[in-house]
Amino acid sequence: MRKQQREAILALLEETYMGTETALNYSTPFELLVAVIMSAQCTDERVNKITARIFPKYNTPEKMGALSQEQLEEEIRDCGLFRSKAKNLLATCKMLTEEYNSVIPDTVEELMKLPGVGKKTANVVASIVYKVPAIAVDTHVFRVSHRLGLAKGDDPLAVEKELQKAIPKNKWSDAHHWLIWHGRKICKARNPLCSECVLIELCPYKEKNL
Repeated sequence: MRKQQREAILALLEETYMGTETALNYSTPFELLVAVIMSAQCTDERVNKITARIFPKYNTPEKMGALSQEQLEEEIRDCGLFRSKAKNLLATCKMLTEEYNSVIPDTVEELMKLPGVGKKTANVVASIVYKVPAIAVDTHVFRVSHRLGLAKGDDPLAVEKELQKAIPKNKWSDAHHWLIWHGRKICKARNPLCSECVLIELCPYKEKNL
């Protein structure tokens, strides 16, 4: 892709989605961490319904960590992979209280030491909470990046590296949200709304839905 075309695409995305943030509801770094962990293979809408129910009761590592595996499973049963997520959340709460004084780590590397926290989750939390420049590649970012020609990698890590080269570092965190919201609103996995897309003239995607 030519540099001029790439810059034009990014400029239109910025203009369209400037100021967008995560769709997950949270009020503290711990709540964000929990919500992002739970969002794996689960919609943000579903996660928000669950966290609205549990955060008033279990909004700190100490409170959530005091639950048994069975109790936490019951609290998040309507979330995909709830058993493994409950196990990871309890282990993360234990690690946070014992090793981090209940403070969420401020680097991607330290965040990834927490059970259930992979590169994507760490990038999201570090970016939002500590303003660390990062591009978290979820299914929306992966799909939209490929269709727009911003990345060609076969896995999230490869796409992340390509996007880091294609996007100025000071815009990595914002661009992450632009790509997510474009994927949610327009560039859907099935039946993308190409006729409504501001990028229609610039997009190289050959299977446009017009």
